[in-house]
Amino acid sequence: MIRFIAKRARYSLLVLWGVVTFVFFMFNVLPADPARLTMGQRSDLASIENARHALNLDKPIITRYFLYINDLLPVSINGRDNDSRTRYNYVSLLPVSKNNGLVLKWPYLGRSYSSKKEVNTILAEGLPGTAILALTAMTFATIFGILLGVLAALKKNTWMDTSAIAASVAGISMPSFFAGLLIAFVFGYLLHNYTGLNMTGSLWEYDPFTGRHLALRNLILPAFALGIRPLAIITQLTRSALLDALSQDYIRTAYAKGLSKTKTIFRHALPNALNPVITAVTGWLAELLAGSFFVEYIFGWKGIGKITVDALDKFDFPLVMGSVLLTAFIFIVINLFTDLFYAWIDPRVRLY
Repeated sequence: MIRFIAKRARYSLLVLWGVVTFVFFMFNVLPADPARLTMGQRSDLASIENARHALNLDKPIITRYFLYINDLLPVSINGRDNDSRTRYNYVSLLPVSKNNGLVLKWPYLGRSYSSKKEVNTILAEGLPGTAILALTAMTFATIFGILLGVLAALKKNTWMDTSAIAASVAGISMPSFFAGLLIAFVFGYLLHNYTGLNMTGSLWEYDPFTGRHLALRNLILPAFALGIRPLAIITQLTRSALLDALSQDYIRTAYAKGLSKTKTIFRHALPNALNPVITAVTGWLAELLAGSFFVEYIFGWKGIGKITVDALDKFDFPLVMGSVLLTAFIFIVINLFTDLFYAWIDPRVRLY
């Protein structure tokens, strides 16, 4: 187990390094001038040159790349002056030279060009909203997807099976942005008087008289729009995997021993059919946690997706780069936990 985790962690670090390298060079070859974006289009040349020096834009691109890597590393070499300590908020480990030392810190993603706030702070503000939305959508999709898949498998070649397959095909074929627009228009606008649901809104609302309050009703429509495609995929995977499991010899043996149909299906067949379902659930959860850009933007939901779309509109490169790196990190961590979960739910799986 430890050897497997170490091996996967090594591969994960290589993948993350590749993503960091690609993202850095991609955004550093764009024609936009970060110094002018930071200071504004009407700033004088002296102010822009000072901004270029502060952003290390007057250095060669390879030097800027290694400085960026040094900012991202949790253990790195940084200056021991007050400015560096305030900027990185690090803990000193070992002195390296008179002015530099080995420090322990959070990865530093820079500052937003538009708001001047640290990217870490902005992403930390958006992550809870995205996490709640993604978990709600995935819970809805998993529960109803497995139930519909089991029902379709047990009622094979009946109208229930046909209806479940047709609905899942329609769900897979419908892009999230189209589903979001359609659901927002129908349930948030046309049927607003009956549903009481808004087209846009976030988890927290502010009222000038009552102050900040939780608005869970704003979660319903975006979670529904976000969960349609994973629900459809989980339904089809559950149906096909359960039908394959029900045709195995150990199921016939269970029936021969006198086990009831319910116990045979839910204790023996379904757990062995869940591996492809787990893959789908964890893969979609990683994608949704990374930021459901269009759905969050359509419903005005404050999360990483909406923050990233707004940052792209403003050419806020540090914020977009930080969002991409956070997305890659979430995918890597969830994929690692998926492999560990396989071994826990299915005794046939062994990790080496």
